Amino acid sequence: MDVLHLVLNAVTGIFIAATMFAAGLRATVSALRGVFADVPLLLLALIANMVVIPLLGWGIGALFGLPSAAFIALVLIASSQGGPFGAKLATVQQGDVVAGAAMQVLLASFGSLTFAPTVNAILTAADIGTKVSLDVGALVRTVALLQLVPFAIGLLLRRYAEPTAQAWHPSAAAVSNVTFLIVLAGMLLGSWHDVVDLFGSLALLAGFLLAVFAFAVGTLLATGPTTRRTTMGGVASVRNAGPALAAIGLAFADQPAVLGALAAILLSGLAGALPISTLLSRRRRASDAAAPSSSSATRRPGRGRLLLKGAVTKHAVGPGSVRQGQALGTNWSSSTG
Repeated sequence: MDVLHLVLNAVTGIFIAATMFAAGLRATVSALRGVFADVPLLLLALIANMVVIPLLGWGIGALFGLPSAAFIALVLIASSQGGPFGAKLATVQQGDVVAGAAMQVLLASFGSLTFAPTVNAILTAADIGTKVSLDVGALVRTVALLQLVPFAIGLLLRRYAEPTAQAWHPSAAAVSNVTFLIVLAGMLLGSWHDVVDLFGSLALLAGFLLAVFAFAVGTLLATGPTTRRTTMGGVASVRNAGPALAAIGLAFADQPAVLGALAAILLSGLAGALPISTLLSRRRRASDAAAPSSSSATRRPGRGRLLLKGAVTKHAVGPGSVRQGQALGTNWSSSTG
């Protein structure tokens, strides 16, 4: 088990660094500047992700009376914003991809500094029946090193060596995806009995509801058109697993149940966020498909007048119908032809 934890911690570090490096390779200074320039959008997104959603996770955990391991995992997830999959949800829902990707990396960068104090404050204030010792300074340094440095390197490459950045991005994204799957499998295998115990409990429902409510909060606390608002909702609904995993490695290594609960809550959260984005995508495709038909109908008013004349002819069958038709200026020969 110790060997598994060592390997899992090493792969977790690679996953976090590769994810943020890939995000830096993909980001552009102009897109980041655009998000920073939209002060109301940025402030609302920070409030939603750094204040409202962590409190929401605390509230759900307390309301459901989750056991300590599941409660800790839920708070870790709720307090860690800027999950990379949030940017992918922007593509799934056909939203504002540029703004979504820029906001995701900004939230992850801010989260490098705010994650540890937020978790420590909530776990200290909450009565979870067990003593939690969290080294905030060490966790901030670890998360900042694993997230901010790779992101800055990737962003500099994109800025000053764009062909190299574009060539490296697919490989970095592949490393991120593969290592995440390895970490997820290790979490499930290393704590499979704890994961099994969660079935039938409220922990999975708590993770699902956290993602759904976070989607709603992120959408409501946003500005701009609907596509941008729902994009912010998708970014808010997917939390960042990297800092949560780092926290478990530093502070909860002796509690494997927390690791299993984290894996289960992550999966249940995706099960809540992905269908919402898929539904939005279907509605937008249907709206786009209906738009050409509507514009085509407005470009052919003559046919509409012809049908109206036919309708008058059809219903004007009573006495004096000919005089009514003449009074309306109806061309009877055209309508009956």
